Amino acid sequence: MSPDRKRIVHVTFDMRIGGAEQVICNLIENAESSKYDVSILCLDQPIGPFGIQLQKKGYQITALNRKPGFDLSLISQIYHYIIRHNVDVLHCHQYTPYVYGVLGAAFTPCKVIFTEHGRFHPDQRKLKRVLANPLLNLYTDYITAISSATREALVNFENFPKHKIRVVYNGIDDTEYVRSVSTNSKRQFLGIPEKAQVIGTVARLDHIKNHKMMINALKIVHHTYPDTFLIIVGDGPERETLELLASELKLSSRVIFTGFREDTHLFYKTMDIFLLTSLSEGTAMTLLEAMATGLPCVATDVGGNPEIVMDGETGFIIPSNDEITLAEKICTLFRNEDLMKKMGKAGRRRFEENFTVDKMVSSYQAIYDRVA
Repeated sequence: MSPDRKRIVHVTFDMRIGGAEQVICNLIENAESSKYDVSILCLDQPIGPFGIQLQKKGYQITALNRKPGFDLSLISQIYHYIIRHNVDVLHCHQYTPYVYGVLGAAFTPCKVIFTEHGRFHPDQRKLKRVLANPLLNLYTDYITAISSATREALVNFENFPKHKIRVVYNGIDDTEYVRSVSTNSKRQFLGIPEKAQVIGTVARLDHIKNHKMMINALKIVHHTYPDTFLIIVGDGPERETLELLASELKLSSRVIFTGFREDTHLFYKTMDIFLLTSLSEGTAMTLLEAMATGLPCVATDVGGNPEIVMDGETGFIIPSNDEITLAEKICTLFRNEDLMKKMGKAGRRRFEENFTVDKMVSSYQAIYDRVA
């Protein structure tokens, strides 16, 4: 390693498919190689699909083997890793990796950055964290949150000082999401007529994503637009329950479950409207992908969603768990094709101004330069 390059190590649980992991991938692959030597330290094994992809590209990923409970040996392992590799900055993603990281970096010259990627629902104030976090904060050089809502949660539930927390929005590479290819072949593959209305989402099939809300809304939409299809891209523990709900509502032929897909960008291009009905969110990567594609978005008023979707401009923000309002907004857009196009274009402009991968990477690299 060149002595002039700063050694940046990202600490995380693992590199499976997820929003935080996608952010780390973008930071790794888009790092300015002449200035930064980047690698990943995982607390758990296996490293996951994103980790395997990065290893194939030549990036260094080290996986520890965290034991159940609070693993004190992990602190020593991280300490020796920092010393052995002369680490300049330990960038810890999410709370548990942060706790191990800041303790492991104690009594070393290594600087510590903590990034909070989202919150569980419902959020709770835990006494242990309220008491411990001010002490951990003393040994933390920078804290970032992926939305203003996430920053407020760190202040109100985690007892971190607001003045020390900077919001850095997630960003994505939009190369695959530009709407420049025909959608007909993918629609035909899915059995969707060319002129049918298509709403859709891309998300893990988990309770927190509240897919039931959009399936229930589809039933209402069908009264006015019976040739509407709902594409649900993703897999997870809720799939069987959701398929049963679609069957009970006699919507099985109109709700398409694709399962897990690596080519999600192609499915955005089949949609007219993108939906995100989550009960909780940070900065949803899928909203950014939909906006990059040029889709109008309808999202619930939770977490960072209102910071991404401008209500009435790039889409609609609606109350959580309100399928009636969701159905009304979908029908509003179907009735006005010009409004759909206008919102899609406005969303694309907003993406270019705020959520590109270059903007995100430059923000974090400026922090690295500031602390190390």
